[in-house]
Amino acid sequence: MRVASRWSALALLALCAPLAAQEIASGARRSGFDQMTPELQAMQRDDAANPGLLWVADGLDAWEAAPATGRPACAGCHGAIESLRGVAARYPAWDPAEGRAVDLAGRIDLCRTRHQGEEPLPRESRPLLALTAAVALQSRGLPVAPPADPRLDPARAEGRALFTRRMGQLGFSCAACHDARWGAHLGAAAIPQGHPNGYPLYRLEWQDLGSFQRRLRNCLVGMRAEPYPAGAPETVALELSLMQRAAGLPIEAPAVRP
Repeated sequence: MRVASRWSALALLALCAPLAAQEIASGARRSGFDQMTPELQAMQRDDAANPGLLWVADGLDAWEAAPATGRPACAGCHGAIESLRGVAARYPAWDPAEGRAVDLAGRIDLCRTRHQGEEPLPRESRPLLALTAAVALQSRGLPVAPPADPRLDPARAEGRALFTRRMGQLGFSCAACHDARWGAHLGAAAIPQGHPNGYPLYRLEWQDLGSFQRRLRNCLVGMRAEPYPAGAPETVALELSLMQRAAGLPIEAPAVRP
């Protein structure tokens, strides 16, 4: 009954949502952190209570560990992981060799294949999430600062088009919820603005750390739309567009969410 009520609420929101939701004004943009209870905010702030720091610990170990190929560890090229402060605030970014935008997890896998002779880590695997969280933690507190790279403009435009496009059996769009209805409730859950400044994050619903792509997949399933494959260009384009939309908000990774 609860699941059916949730889908009924989604269908009602889809019918009531405007055809073209207005993008949130820059001065009105708020992190999902602001909508959480004081208890959950305290959990995110306290590194001893934030479960995401368990993944960070694994990532810090992996940073120092040489790969089985005998090539240098991440630290062997980059030095101390603290040297990457600011990096997560600027991703997704353009990769000249690939000729496309890549997200932070994609960049880590490219480093593994190009410089360490290793196979890429599967998306949503603990090792990849751990390394991504460890790198992202170095930028915590810095403002999201999308690169002003014109090569990214087509992907940014694609991401915004995907965000506003109605899709799936419910004919719903991301913007209909996160632009037009943020602050309202879907069942007991508050609808956030949908900014990606906390990923990878620990979600209580999952009892697990997950990436932006995992959350997007959950949303698409809820809209009864076909999810994109892991690492698909569409997911990177959406994240790129949403990081532009989140410009100026602080990096919170690894964040905590309900």
